[in-house]
Amino acid sequence: MNTRFYNCKILTMLENDNWFDGEVWVEENRICFVGTCEEAKNVTPIDFEREIDCKGNLLMPGFKNAHTHSAMTFLRSFADDMPLQDWLYKQVFPMEAKLTGEDAYWLSILAIMEYLTSGITSNFDMYMHMEDCARASSAAGFRTVLCGNVNDFGGSDDTLREENEKFNNYDELISYQLGFHAEYTTAKPLMESIAKVSQELKKPVFLHNSETKAEVEGCIERYGTTPTVFLNEIGMFEYGGGGFHCVHITNNDLKVMREKNLSVVTNPGSNTKLASGICPVEKYVNAGITVGIGTDGPASNNCLDMFREMFLVTGLQKLSQNNAAAMNADEVLKMACVGGAKIMGLNDCDSIAVGKLADLIIIDLNRPNMQPLNNITKNIVYSGSKENVKLTMIDGEIKYEDGEFYIGIDPDLVYRKVNEIIASKK
Repeated sequence: MNTRFYNCKILTMLENDNWFDGEVWVEENRICFVGTCEEAKNVTPIDFEREIDCKGNLLMPGFKNAHTHSAMTFLRSFADDMPLQDWLYKQVFPMEAKLTGEDAYWLSILAIMEYLTSGITSNFDMYMHMEDCARASSAAGFRTVLCGNVNDFGGSDDTLREENEKFNNYDELISYQLGFHAEYTTAKPLMESIAKVSQELKKPVFLHNSETKAEVEGCIERYGTTPTVFLNEIGMFEYGGGGFHCVHITNNDLKVMREKNLSVVTNPGSNTKLASGICPVEKYVNAGITVGIGTDGPASNNCLDMFREMFLVTGLQKLSQNNAAAMNADEVLKMACVGGAKIMGLNDCDSIAVGKLADLIIIDLNRPNMQPLNNITKNIVYSGSKENVKLTMIDGEIKYEDGEFYIGIDPDLVYRKVNEIIASKK
């Protein structure tokens, strides 16, 4: 589909770029023109199926949810107000054991709908029933990077090889990165074999890392050092990778992260709700480490809302450091768009530029919470909300606009299916 966006404010998210008034043209699934209205007059036009008057609203790259477990929508508000280990072992794992692949399909569709309302155009999804999660994203036209989830409950080094081959050749909207659940759920021989797969395929590895103080203390008891240092010692990060959460880290951990070019995905909503601690995001940024933002799963958050996460990223840094100047909002917005894309391997989706994939959103500036326009980017982080997402486009196709979904699936059917699923598991 060829689409023209005009009369819009454009935030490219390119380095050192501020917003400007202009137009963006999309030819099929890629951006073919970005410029001012005057510049557009000097370019040979293409045939547009649709021309969208943005009415002065903001066009920008979509947000990247760099860590989530989409199909966990069935546990939203089911097991709340519990410590992480009790929540995980007494509530989550027993319920997940009842989940089927078909369940995961419908539960993932529900999550995708929520992503679209929040301006999220891609996710880094770590969960079981991977085939069904991929099928859901493909059916809805949503961009998903699947993450390996091997642990002592299932999977092996061969699982990672097979998934890597399968899901990197599955659909143009689906890709895959190596991963395993966490150090504390994975025996050392299995972790050593995962490290060998990474070296064999020359690919990074991602995992839950140093989420809680108890997790780090347990690793020290088992191996005499922290998870990050231990995993580096067994060769896990020869080709980079990253950690989800990374709340409790040491200076030695930070040294490994810098040396091995590891990234961090912070999940402030989930970590706040589970009282896991505050991720030292500003420390990572100052150390030159790439940071992305994730919602985590809807069982522990419970909301798949990038606006809330962005506010918490900056707010928690200010609170923990007792410094209102900590964690600039512009840097946080960069994490949500560019940092996540880099971590997920989506380098064609990180900005608005000619040749980039058209994963775009329109932010409605004509709402009370976005006025006056003293600073648009800070408005997004500090006062923006889902109500400001007017349109979400993925791969050149509009998937959500003015409260309506265009995913080829009836929302009422989705709501009925997911409620039937949870009723059958209780």
